[in-house]
Amino acid sequence: MSFGRITAAAHYAPEQVVTNEALTKIMDTSDEWIRSRTGIQQRHISVNENTSDLATKVAQNLLAQTQLNPESIDFVIIATISSDSSMPSTASLVQANIGAVNAFAFDITAACSGFVYALSLADKLMTSGGYKKGIVIGAEVLSKVVDWSDRSTSVLFGDGAGGVLLEASHNGPMFLAEGLKSDGSRAKSLTSSLTTPNSPFSNAEQADELYLKMDGRAIFDFAVRDVPKNILATLEKSGISPEGIDYFLLHQANSRILDKMARKIKVDRHKFLENMQEYGNTSAASIPILLSEAVASGTIKLDGSQKVVLTGFGGGLTWGTLVVKI
Repeated sequence: MSFGRITAAAHYAPEQVVTNEALTKIMDTSDEWIRSRTGIQQRHISVNENTSDLATKVAQNLLAQTQLNPESIDFVIIATISSDSSMPSTASLVQANIGAVNAFAFDITAACSGFVYALSLADKLMTSGGYKKGIVIGAEVLSKVVDWSDRSTSVLFGDGAGGVLLEASHNGPMFLAEGLKSDGSRAKSLTSSLTTPNSPFSNAEQADELYLKMDGRAIFDFAVRDVPKNILATLEKSGISPEGIDYFLLHQANSRILDKMARKIKVDRHKFLENMQEYGNTSAASIPILLSEAVASGTIKLDGSQKVVLTGFGGGLTWGTLVVKI
């Protein structure tokens, strides 16, 4: 039986860096206010690159690292809430850009859990035995859906992309356990790009809300209450104790959330890698960017010797954990 294994990781962020201090020039905020509440110091903001451009850079990097012919790629999955358009999918644009002519391609929308959801789907495709190579990317240009007059949300988000190459392996499973969750009853806590019926046959009042809106307190409470339970339940399913995990790679939303997660799971805080100080919250891109940086630094080896938890949580509401032997 074949299993999916991550053989390469890559990330890309726009060159334009916007510091907290720079934001004070356009809104009533301060570096101290942002840092103390979130841990964020700066974020990368796209000048003219769209989501497919960022994702294409990641895919090209993955192919360059592995020296694979793009025609050997079987599928491309992009997790995003800021696609170039509703149609075509961002994944289809990336598939064309890299010349992966034999790959099928599609997007998934699960907000900050998107990369975890997409990786779970990719694993199932690999274990079906029908596919040998696939690319999974989380990519966002959130700067185009953020209301820059709303200082409560605009200071939090950034643009970027990260992803992995999966290849079929017969050396046992990489994915040891998973727990994916959703709760649509709390959907209004975090929304973006809401549209209403608009046709000659509709009498609905126009109530479009294109910008991202968030109930920060509700999301914070959800994250620190529900997500640790999910992590512990998934670890129990895997048969691995929290102490047996080498690193926890969680969605990079807020350093205070990570502090509380570590206390609730009862593991050393240093096991929770973080980079939100440089990138801000990049939604579906945050975990793969963090993973790529950890691989580049040698912290994560991609040799099958480490056990890692990948956990996303955000709009939907969605949350989910993968326990992987990486």
